[in-house]
Amino acid sequence: MSNPYFQFKQFTIWHDKCAMKVGTDGVLLGAWSAAENALQILDVGTGTGLIALMLAQRNPQAQITAVEIDEKAAAQAEINVARSPWADRISIICNNFRLFLTENRYDLIVSNPPYFVDALNCPDKQRNMARHTCELNYELLFQRSAQLLCEQGRVCIIIPAEVEKLVIDTAWKYKLYLSRRLRVFTKPGKPCRRVLISFSLQEKECIEETLCIEVEHNQFTPEYIALTKEFYLKM
Repeated sequence: MSNPYFQFKQFTIWHDKCAMKVGTDGVLLGAWSAAENALQILDVGTGTGLIALMLAQRNPQAQITAVEIDEKAAAQAEINVARSPWADRISIICNNFRLFLTENRYDLIVSNPPYFVDALNCPDKQRNMARHTCELNYELLFQRSAQLLCEQGRVCIIIPAEVEKLVIDTAWKYKLYLSRRLRVFTKPGKPCRRVLISFSLQEKECIEETLCIEVEHNQFTPEYIALTKEFYLKM
């Protein structure tokens, strides 16, 4: 049986009630997103609350709203937030992002969205909802984000490399423009598997970056250590 929790340096994530467990994708997005000057942050599809908690650790001024459609995941996120040092700055809302209503405008919107666009649905309904784009697709994500973003705000997401063109084209439809891109490689010589992308409402030259996670198995690169060392216990 897998461990029911994952211990970080400043908080603990319990994930035994969530379909999707703590993984590298969420940690990458939480560590990479432009959180430094963001006072209002929205985390779409928060799951366990991992990214919301990472952003709260990184920015002590931020107020964070985290939306999650799955009731069990939202309840677990509430527990994780309540046990953290930042419970007064993170609000968990159990709702479909399509129906989420607010008068706030956000400096940063983050999402680790479902990624199996064309894959067959798996039998586990909760895991299926977490992994597929039936309830939160890129069209919905960018349409709503464009409405909720402040003028200088950013939308930061992590996606599989194979859907990169689809994602960029969809964002462009809603006047969200590529401003920063990080291509992630697991090891030297391996193909890019994940891409972190930041969009803004202003057209500007995109900052291009790359990151390799490991030199070899369990031997992490200095760049990956620098990005994640404030969170992982053993970095």
